[in-house]
Amino acid sequence: MNSLAALRRHTAIVADTAEFLQLPRLQPRDATTNPSLVLRAVRQPEYAHLLLERDIRDAAQADVDAAMDRLLVRFGCEILARIPGRVSTEVDARLSHDTAATVARARRLVALYAAQGVGRERVLIKIAATWEGIEAAKRLAGDGIACNMTLLFSFEQARACAAAGVQLISPFVGRITDWQRQQAGDAWDAQAMRGPNDPGVRALLRIWRFYKSRGIATEVMGASFRDTAQITALAGCDLLTIAPALLDALAQSDAPMPRRLDPDQAGAPEDDAPLALSQAAFEDALAADAMCRSKLAEGIALFSADTVALLALLQG
Repeated sequence: MNSLAALRRHTAIVADTAEFLQLPRLQPRDATTNPSLVLRAVRQPEYAHLLLERDIRDAAQADVDAAMDRLLVRFGCEILARIPGRVSTEVDARLSHDTAATVARARRLVALYAAQGVGRERVLIKIAATWEGIEAAKRLAGDGIACNMTLLFSFEQARACAAAGVQLISPFVGRITDWQRQQAGDAWDAQAMRGPNDPGVRALLRIWRFYKSRGIATEVMGASFRDTAQITALAGCDLLTIAPALLDALAQSDAPMPRRLDPDQAGAPEDDAPLALSQAAFEDALAADAMCRSKLAEGIALFSADTVALLALLQG
């Protein structure tokens, strides 16, 4: 049994890609997309034709944002035709601090999926885990629309998401570690910081233990992995979304993949904080957390820039 097959015994595998032609080979249960992944895909000849489909081109003449949403859903439908589970589709990252606009765009995405015969149970709407984004997800949950809270770097973000009753959170393991490595500079000991000592792994485990100890139903999906050691350390997490290159590396490896996370033996949580927190407490916590503040702003800026690039292609 290869490492990927062994991992499947403990964890739901999610492909972190918009390149749907790879999915039959990868055989994930779910898939996640974002503006950067869609932009990367449409710049390749295998997927560029989607930009030219008539309904997308016609929509771009009147409302380029609407055309982009149609393109995202087109990718999502192609993905869903090749997997048994759910696809995550992201709301325009430029709306990350606008609750009402995020809700409106999410509802439009769900309506576009419904027009293609795709039920809500197969779609997760991705929203940045800002206070405004979490409030939007709370409203959408009341409509029966499930959300995947992305760009999550802190325990306080995870607390607020759980209090809002969101479906799923995506702690960005790799980006957390990237920041810590950058801060350490020459003092970074790569070998000592592998596996269970990896800062991103530890951050996810803190959230996971808190959730499991409280019986919180929100799913935890590790994201943004840099190597297979991070993945191995989190075997047993509810879900892991993994880029194709790392899925291939796991499939080609016969390294052991024992279960590391077991909800029946989660261990004592590191925190006894109450679940709910006010907006002021949330904002104060983020202001005091240089890593979260930096990576959240950076992530929104990156996804926004790639959204603008995608819009330019649609208008071209």
